[in-house]
Amino acid sequence: MAYIVTSNILLSNNDNKFDNYNCKLINSVYLNTGKQQLTPLNFGQVFLSESQLTIRRRSTLLLLSCSSSLVSEMGSNASEGIYPLHRSKTIHLVRHAQGVHNVAGEKDHSAYMSEDLFDAHLTPLGWQQVDNLRKHVQASGLSKKIELVVVSPLLRTMQTAVGAFGGEGSADANNVPPLMVANTGDSDRPAISSLNCPPFIAVELCREHLGVHPCDRRRSITEYKPMFPAIDFSLIENDGDVLWTKNTREKNEEVAARGVKFMKWLLTREENEIAVVTHSGFLYHTLAAYGDDVHPTLQKEMHKHFNNCELRSMVIVDRSMIGSNASKTDFPGKIPSGADVPSDAV
Repeated sequence: MAYIVTSNILLSNNDNKFDNYNCKLINSVYLNTGKQQLTPLNFGQVFLSESQLTIRRRSTLLLLSCSSSLVSEMGSNASEGIYPLHRSKTIHLVRHAQGVHNVAGEKDHSAYMSEDLFDAHLTPLGWQQVDNLRKHVQASGLSKKIELVVVSPLLRTMQTAVGAFGGEGSADANNVPPLMVANTGDSDRPAISSLNCPPFIAVELCREHLGVHPCDRRRSITEYKPMFPAIDFSLIENDGDVLWTKNTREKNEEVAARGVKFMKWLLTREENEIAVVTHSGFLYHTLAAYGDDVHPTLQKEMHKHFNNCELRSMVIVDRSMIGSNASKTDFPGKIPSGADVPSDAV
């Protein structure tokens, strides 16, 4: 199983809605103590009667669905959950900045059907949003932590990604290819360097709803490569957009299933801190696949739509050994080889 958390509390259901992925997303869990305030419930090895507890997994993992009557028994005895650090990843989810399709669609929803909005680019306001996000990424220290940027292969998401997480300095210094060449997508922007920044990789799993709307149809990879020379497109199998269809719009549940599959893919990566630049619909329906067991207030907060250029940081936890990364910080503490030294000689 894979779990996404924003604290140290892990929940799951067992409805197998999306193949074998069984995932939930939560911020925290609260029990009603009968007092004015709600008491946080941390994951721990707590044993309850079968009517009060749903065991979602065999072995030692207990996933709690508790009533308020249990609090007197549990009180403050619930222990913190502990999990190996190298079995989790921090993901920074970003919706692209304002695109020309957002402006047109807000005025008239039927505009989304216009071919004029094919592979929509950012507006001048969208670029201001990117600049503001970049300042935040640098001021918060994220620019030094992120090891990989994963981006949906559409113009607006790639513009947002390279603008927010791209390198500093001259774009052509040391003959290093730029992340974006000057004026890409009617941007009137200078080239963006690929120096001193994490690698960028384009992944189709995190695209927006597929089909019908031309703004969500991508160009050929052959066209994108000269625009974004330093983005890695090697994971995209087809040069042309074979996923987008003119007459059929991808269903919400299909987007959610694709999103869960994407989260599973993230767990196979070696990087531990990853930025993902994607789309509103993809984020909304993916996150809606998680968090049914959280407090309603938290669920509402978790399932709200992303604003343009909004960033939210979360933690995804691997409990099914999907990834195989070894810890980079654990130390085995082995005894040196050779004869033992008598204790009184130490």
